[in-house]
Amino acid sequence: MGRWIAGEILPHEADVRAWLRRSLRLVEIDDVIQESYCRIAAAVDPQTIASPRAYFFTTARNVALDQMRKNRVVGLDDVAELAWSNVVDESPSPERLAGGRLELRRINTLIESLPQRCRTIFVMRKVQGLSQRQIAHKLGVTENVVEKQAAKGLRLLLDAVAAQPGRVKLEQPIQSDRRRRG
Repeated sequence: MGRWIAGEILPHEADVRAWLRRSLRLVEIDDVIQESYCRIAAAVDPQTIASPRAYFFTTARNVALDQMRKNRVVGLDDVAELAWSNVVDESPSPERLAGGRLELRRINTLIESLPQRCRTIFVMRKVQGLSQRQIAHKLGVTENVVEKQAAKGLRLLLDAVAAQPGRVKLEQPIQSDRRRRG
């Protein structure tokens, strides 16, 4: 159960905390999160939970409602807003959007650093979605060349991502294995 919580529930804690901060002013967020984890850990079978994210949000909402009822200091509007609000907002958080933009810039930089022919074919194949035949016809090469260059581009990008997680060296273009050896 602990691994399931760590893998399926814990990644959503920041989103639940942000939602609680936005929605409620009179709730102890740390207490709500802690009690939510306790309730989730007591769940009968995590395999029956279709959406761990939604389950975490719903559990946190119920814990917050219980806490507010116990405190009896909350306004009716706050309870109504919490009870009827769209708890599971599947849209990405601002942090995830920013991270996604950074990763997109990183990948674009890596693509730009591919050797010219490889980059052209890779972009036409993987970004523009053209078939090997269409690319071969446009560039006047064989489909075999297109297939090999697209695979080479993907391999070079994957190698670069694996070698530099989170960092892109703008000053060094990606080189094929033959160039690195010589």
